[in-house]
Amino acid sequence: MQITVFQTLPHDREFFSRANHEGRHRLVFLEARLDPRSAPLARGSEAVCAFVNDPLDAETLAALQAAGVRLVLLRSAGFNHVDLDAAARLGLVVARVPEYSPHAVAEHAVALLLALNRKIHRAWARVREGNFALDGLLGFDLHGSTVGVVGTGKIGGCFARILLAFGSRVLAFDPEPDALLEQSGVRYVPLAELLAASDVVSLHCPLTPATRHLIDEAALRRMKPGALLINTSRGAVVDTRALIGALKRRSLGGLALDVYEEEDNLFFRDLSAEGFDDDVFARLLTFPNVLITGHQGFFTVQALTAIAETTLANALAFERDGRPLHPVGHA
Repeated sequence: MQITVFQTLPHDREFFSRANHEGRHRLVFLEARLDPRSAPLARGSEAVCAFVNDPLDAETLAALQAAGVRLVLLRSAGFNHVDLDAAARLGLVVARVPEYSPHAVAEHAVALLLALNRKIHRAWARVREGNFALDGLLGFDLHGSTVGVVGTGKIGGCFARILLAFGSRVLAFDPEPDALLEQSGVRYVPLAELLAASDVVSLHCPLTPATRHLIDEAALRRMKPGALLINTSRGAVVDTRALIGALKRRSLGGLALDVYEEEDNLFFRDLSAEGFDDDVFARLLTFPNVLITGHQGFFTVQALTAIAETTLANALAFERDGRPLHPVGHA
């Protein structure tokens, strides 16, 4: 099967080529982002491979169908960027990678938490300038602290187990509690109780209509004063403008993000020479207790290997059986 891979970065070419070592598929790598204007570049391919921030709206999907595409391969677990109703109307099958390495994202969330709490990013900058003062670098022990985990799927579950190993008291909120986590010592509570009691709140839920701006101004005001907030799930789970308000009030002790509401226009690109026009993101960067990474939680050898292998396995199953291994929505 010929597959056009959009938004190809160097690591995509490396790991997809490695997964395709037997040459079962013809991979066409493009640097262009997938949108209505670039979709015709897929002509001649039965499938396209889309990135997590490619806007797969009705217009883009219609352009893909007109180009002869039958299968849309997502190299991500999330699919909130896909108009599934439009895909069904157009007869396009959508497939995803339901899991790759939950440990990758969970461990990145822990790394952000440790760096934010112990002010590693500030200490690193100081030491490089010869400043070895400790003022402003005070943190707290995670051992004995209360950590709230919002969403206890595979990633949230991994994160919770790591924090249990630190000796933290772990509270969780999820519509579907995990019995094994409960047996490990995690206690499920209502969201309001979790926010009020936690020294750290870490978000691991998918973006759905129910979770969009789940952490809004009201939720932030319920949080324990001085608590840390970590988000490695989806940017729009948090109302970014409300975050700025909480940071200005100094009610939020610290914020670490690997995702951002408007990241489509920022992340996965080098803007160091040209700058950017996002005033909200720029405001976030002015706070000393904010730590941001550019959606790199998934970026491990194990995760990239699994993403490439599962994506090509979806294509092979579709070619053989007419149905991918991991269809989404109406497939």
